[in-house]
Amino acid sequence: MLSTEFQPLQNDFYQQPTLNTARQLLGARLFRILDGELVSGRITETEAYIGEDDRACHAKAGLTERTKIMYGRAGTAYVYFTYGMHWMLNVVTEAEGFPAAVLIRSVAIETGIECIKARRPGVKPSEWTNGPAKLTKALGIDGSFNGIDLTGKGNGLWIEPGIVISDANVTIGARVGLYSVPEPWKSFPWRFLVTG
Repeated sequence: MLSTEFQPLQNDFYQQPTLNTARQLLGARLFRILDGELVSGRITETEAYIGEDDRACHAKAGLTERTKIMYGRAGTAYVYFTYGMHWMLNVVTEAEGFPAAVLIRSVAIETGIECIKARRPGVKPSEWTNGPAKLTKALGIDGSFNGIDLTGKGNGLWIEPGIVISDANVTIGARVGLYSVPEPWKSFPWRFLVTG
């Protein structure tokens, strides 16, 4: 196993209220082992999805084959396919039985730059991973990661503590792309973005 500075964030971190987790994930480091190489990036954007009452959350449909991961153990990856073409990486939060997760929307690549460059030919570095579908493509994350434990390194994907991002460098606003979601859920300030 390639060594890193810290151990992965553990279950108790993800058991916090989802908004806390979404905010505190900013600055954390997402790691992926790709073709034997360690790739990492700082998390720079997240969104929270919380419970069956949240009309933007998949759990609005209740417990289904698709959403069952969200009802599981905090620190589990919830990876789903959308628009018939994109994978999205989320991490399950809060207590088992309560469906909530944080969508990882963007990372800033720090290590494994040549690996990512090869996977994103013709794309400007600033656009390699600045969106949830872009980062899963760059990091080779697909449905095979749905349900894996992110609190260990054995699956080749995990999150470690990083730097603390001050409130002055964080913009909080409405979640992106909720075109068919009604108010007030459409405008809930549940998106967190590093802007400093």
